[in-house]
Parts: sequence; C-alpha cells; structure tokens
Amino acid sequence: MLQLDIASTIADLVLAEGRSLGFRPLTVAVLDANGQVQVLKRDDGSNGMLRPEIAQAKAWGAVALGHGGRLLAKRAEMAPAFFSALDTLSHGRVVPVPGGVLIRDADGRVIGGVGVSGDLPDNDEKCAVAAISAAGFTPDAG
Repeated sequence: MLQLDIASTIADLVLAEGRSLGFRPLTVAVLDANGQVQVLKRDDGSNGMLRPEIAQAKAWGAVALGHGGRLLAKRAEMAPAFFSALDTLSHGRVVPVPGGVLIRDADGRVIGGVGVSGDLPDNDEKCAVAAISAAGFTPDAG
C-alpha cells in the first residue's frame, strides 16, 4: 500500500529533480494502486490549465493498464483503434506517452503510479523514475 507520506515525498522528489536538471516547471500526480489521487503538486510557474489533468491521466493510464507510459505509447502506435476505444471507455483518462510511471514494491507489486507533465515527455519520465528510485521503490516506465 502506498502511504500518503511516501506519495508526498515522491512528488517532492519529482519537482526537485526537475529543478536540478533545469527543466520547465512540472506538475506531478501520485496515484494509489486503485487509481485514486493521493498527491497532486504544481511547481511554481507550472502554467497551463490542463497540466494537472495530463499528469493524472499519465499515471492513471499506467495504473489502469499495468504498464508504464513508454510501453503504452508504443502500443498506441500499433493499435490505434484499441486506444481510441480505450479513450472513450476511460472518458479520456489515459494519456499513453512517457511520463506515466508505475511504482513497484520490493516484491514487484504495483502500489501506485506517478504522472508528470510540464516538460518534454522523456524529461517528465526521467524525473518520475529518479524520484521513485530515490524513495526506495522500483520505477516501471514501460
């Protein structure tokens, strides 16, 4: 189970990583294994009305489908009709791009997901992976 203090730590680590690498200001969502938001934080200057929704959708898609955003992006290219249907079924809650990363415990179980938005998708993913690792968990970006 992903505890609130750990989810908050991961979110803080994401934002700190983005700042240390000179990335644009980020928005991060940390979800539990049921896809519920535990923490949502926006860095100062993380502009854009949809940043929170994008971050949540990156994490939600990873948790819902059991794969990180990088793999979901590849699958979306190979099966666009499926992902179009999935978009309808999920009410637009899946964004299959890098930046959605699963949080796995020591036994490999999914205990949550992190979604990051604000910079390039690869940079968003880099921050999520670094934060999850720094918190002592295994990131799964797909």
